[in-house]
Amino acid sequence: MSKLAETLSIGEVADRSGVPHTALRFYEERGLIHSERTAGNQRRYARAVLRRLAFIRTAQRVGLTLEEIHAALDLLPERRTPTKVDWARLSKTWRSEIDARIDSLERLRDNLTSCIGCGCLSLKTCGLVNSEDRMSNLGPGAPRLKAASEGGTP
Repeated sequence: MSKLAETLSIGEVADRSGVPHTALRFYEERGLIHSERTAGNQRRYARAVLRRLAFIRTAQRVGLTLEEIHAALDLLPERRTPTKVDWARLSKTWRSEIDARIDSLERLRDNLTSCIGCGCLSLKTCGLVNSEDRMSNLGPGAPRLKAASEGGTP
């Protein structure tokens, strides 16, 4: 059995991870992953980058922003594969956020079903279309713009 190389080229990382070259460069520009440069200025990635990429892609699928992902990755070791303890510590930081997103999606699903069921499609009463519109009691359109053009304030 041959010994695994300690570093991987950008092509090898792209092939192994399924992440396109362009995304690898983008993630590197954003500080999510890091590479070393050879004497010929080619990128070389530590093998642990494959785990980081799997983590990034999974985090994106659950709706986390790149900023949230970056903050989380800052808690993980850069030059070694994260351990089970590392991952457990990190997952605790996201649990409440993911639970809140699940709750929000469930409420949206439930309200959407009732909205479709009633068929009202009323922009005045629908809580889905504009649930926090504090200006709606001032009438249709853009009340602030109307007031400004007429020389008043709403």
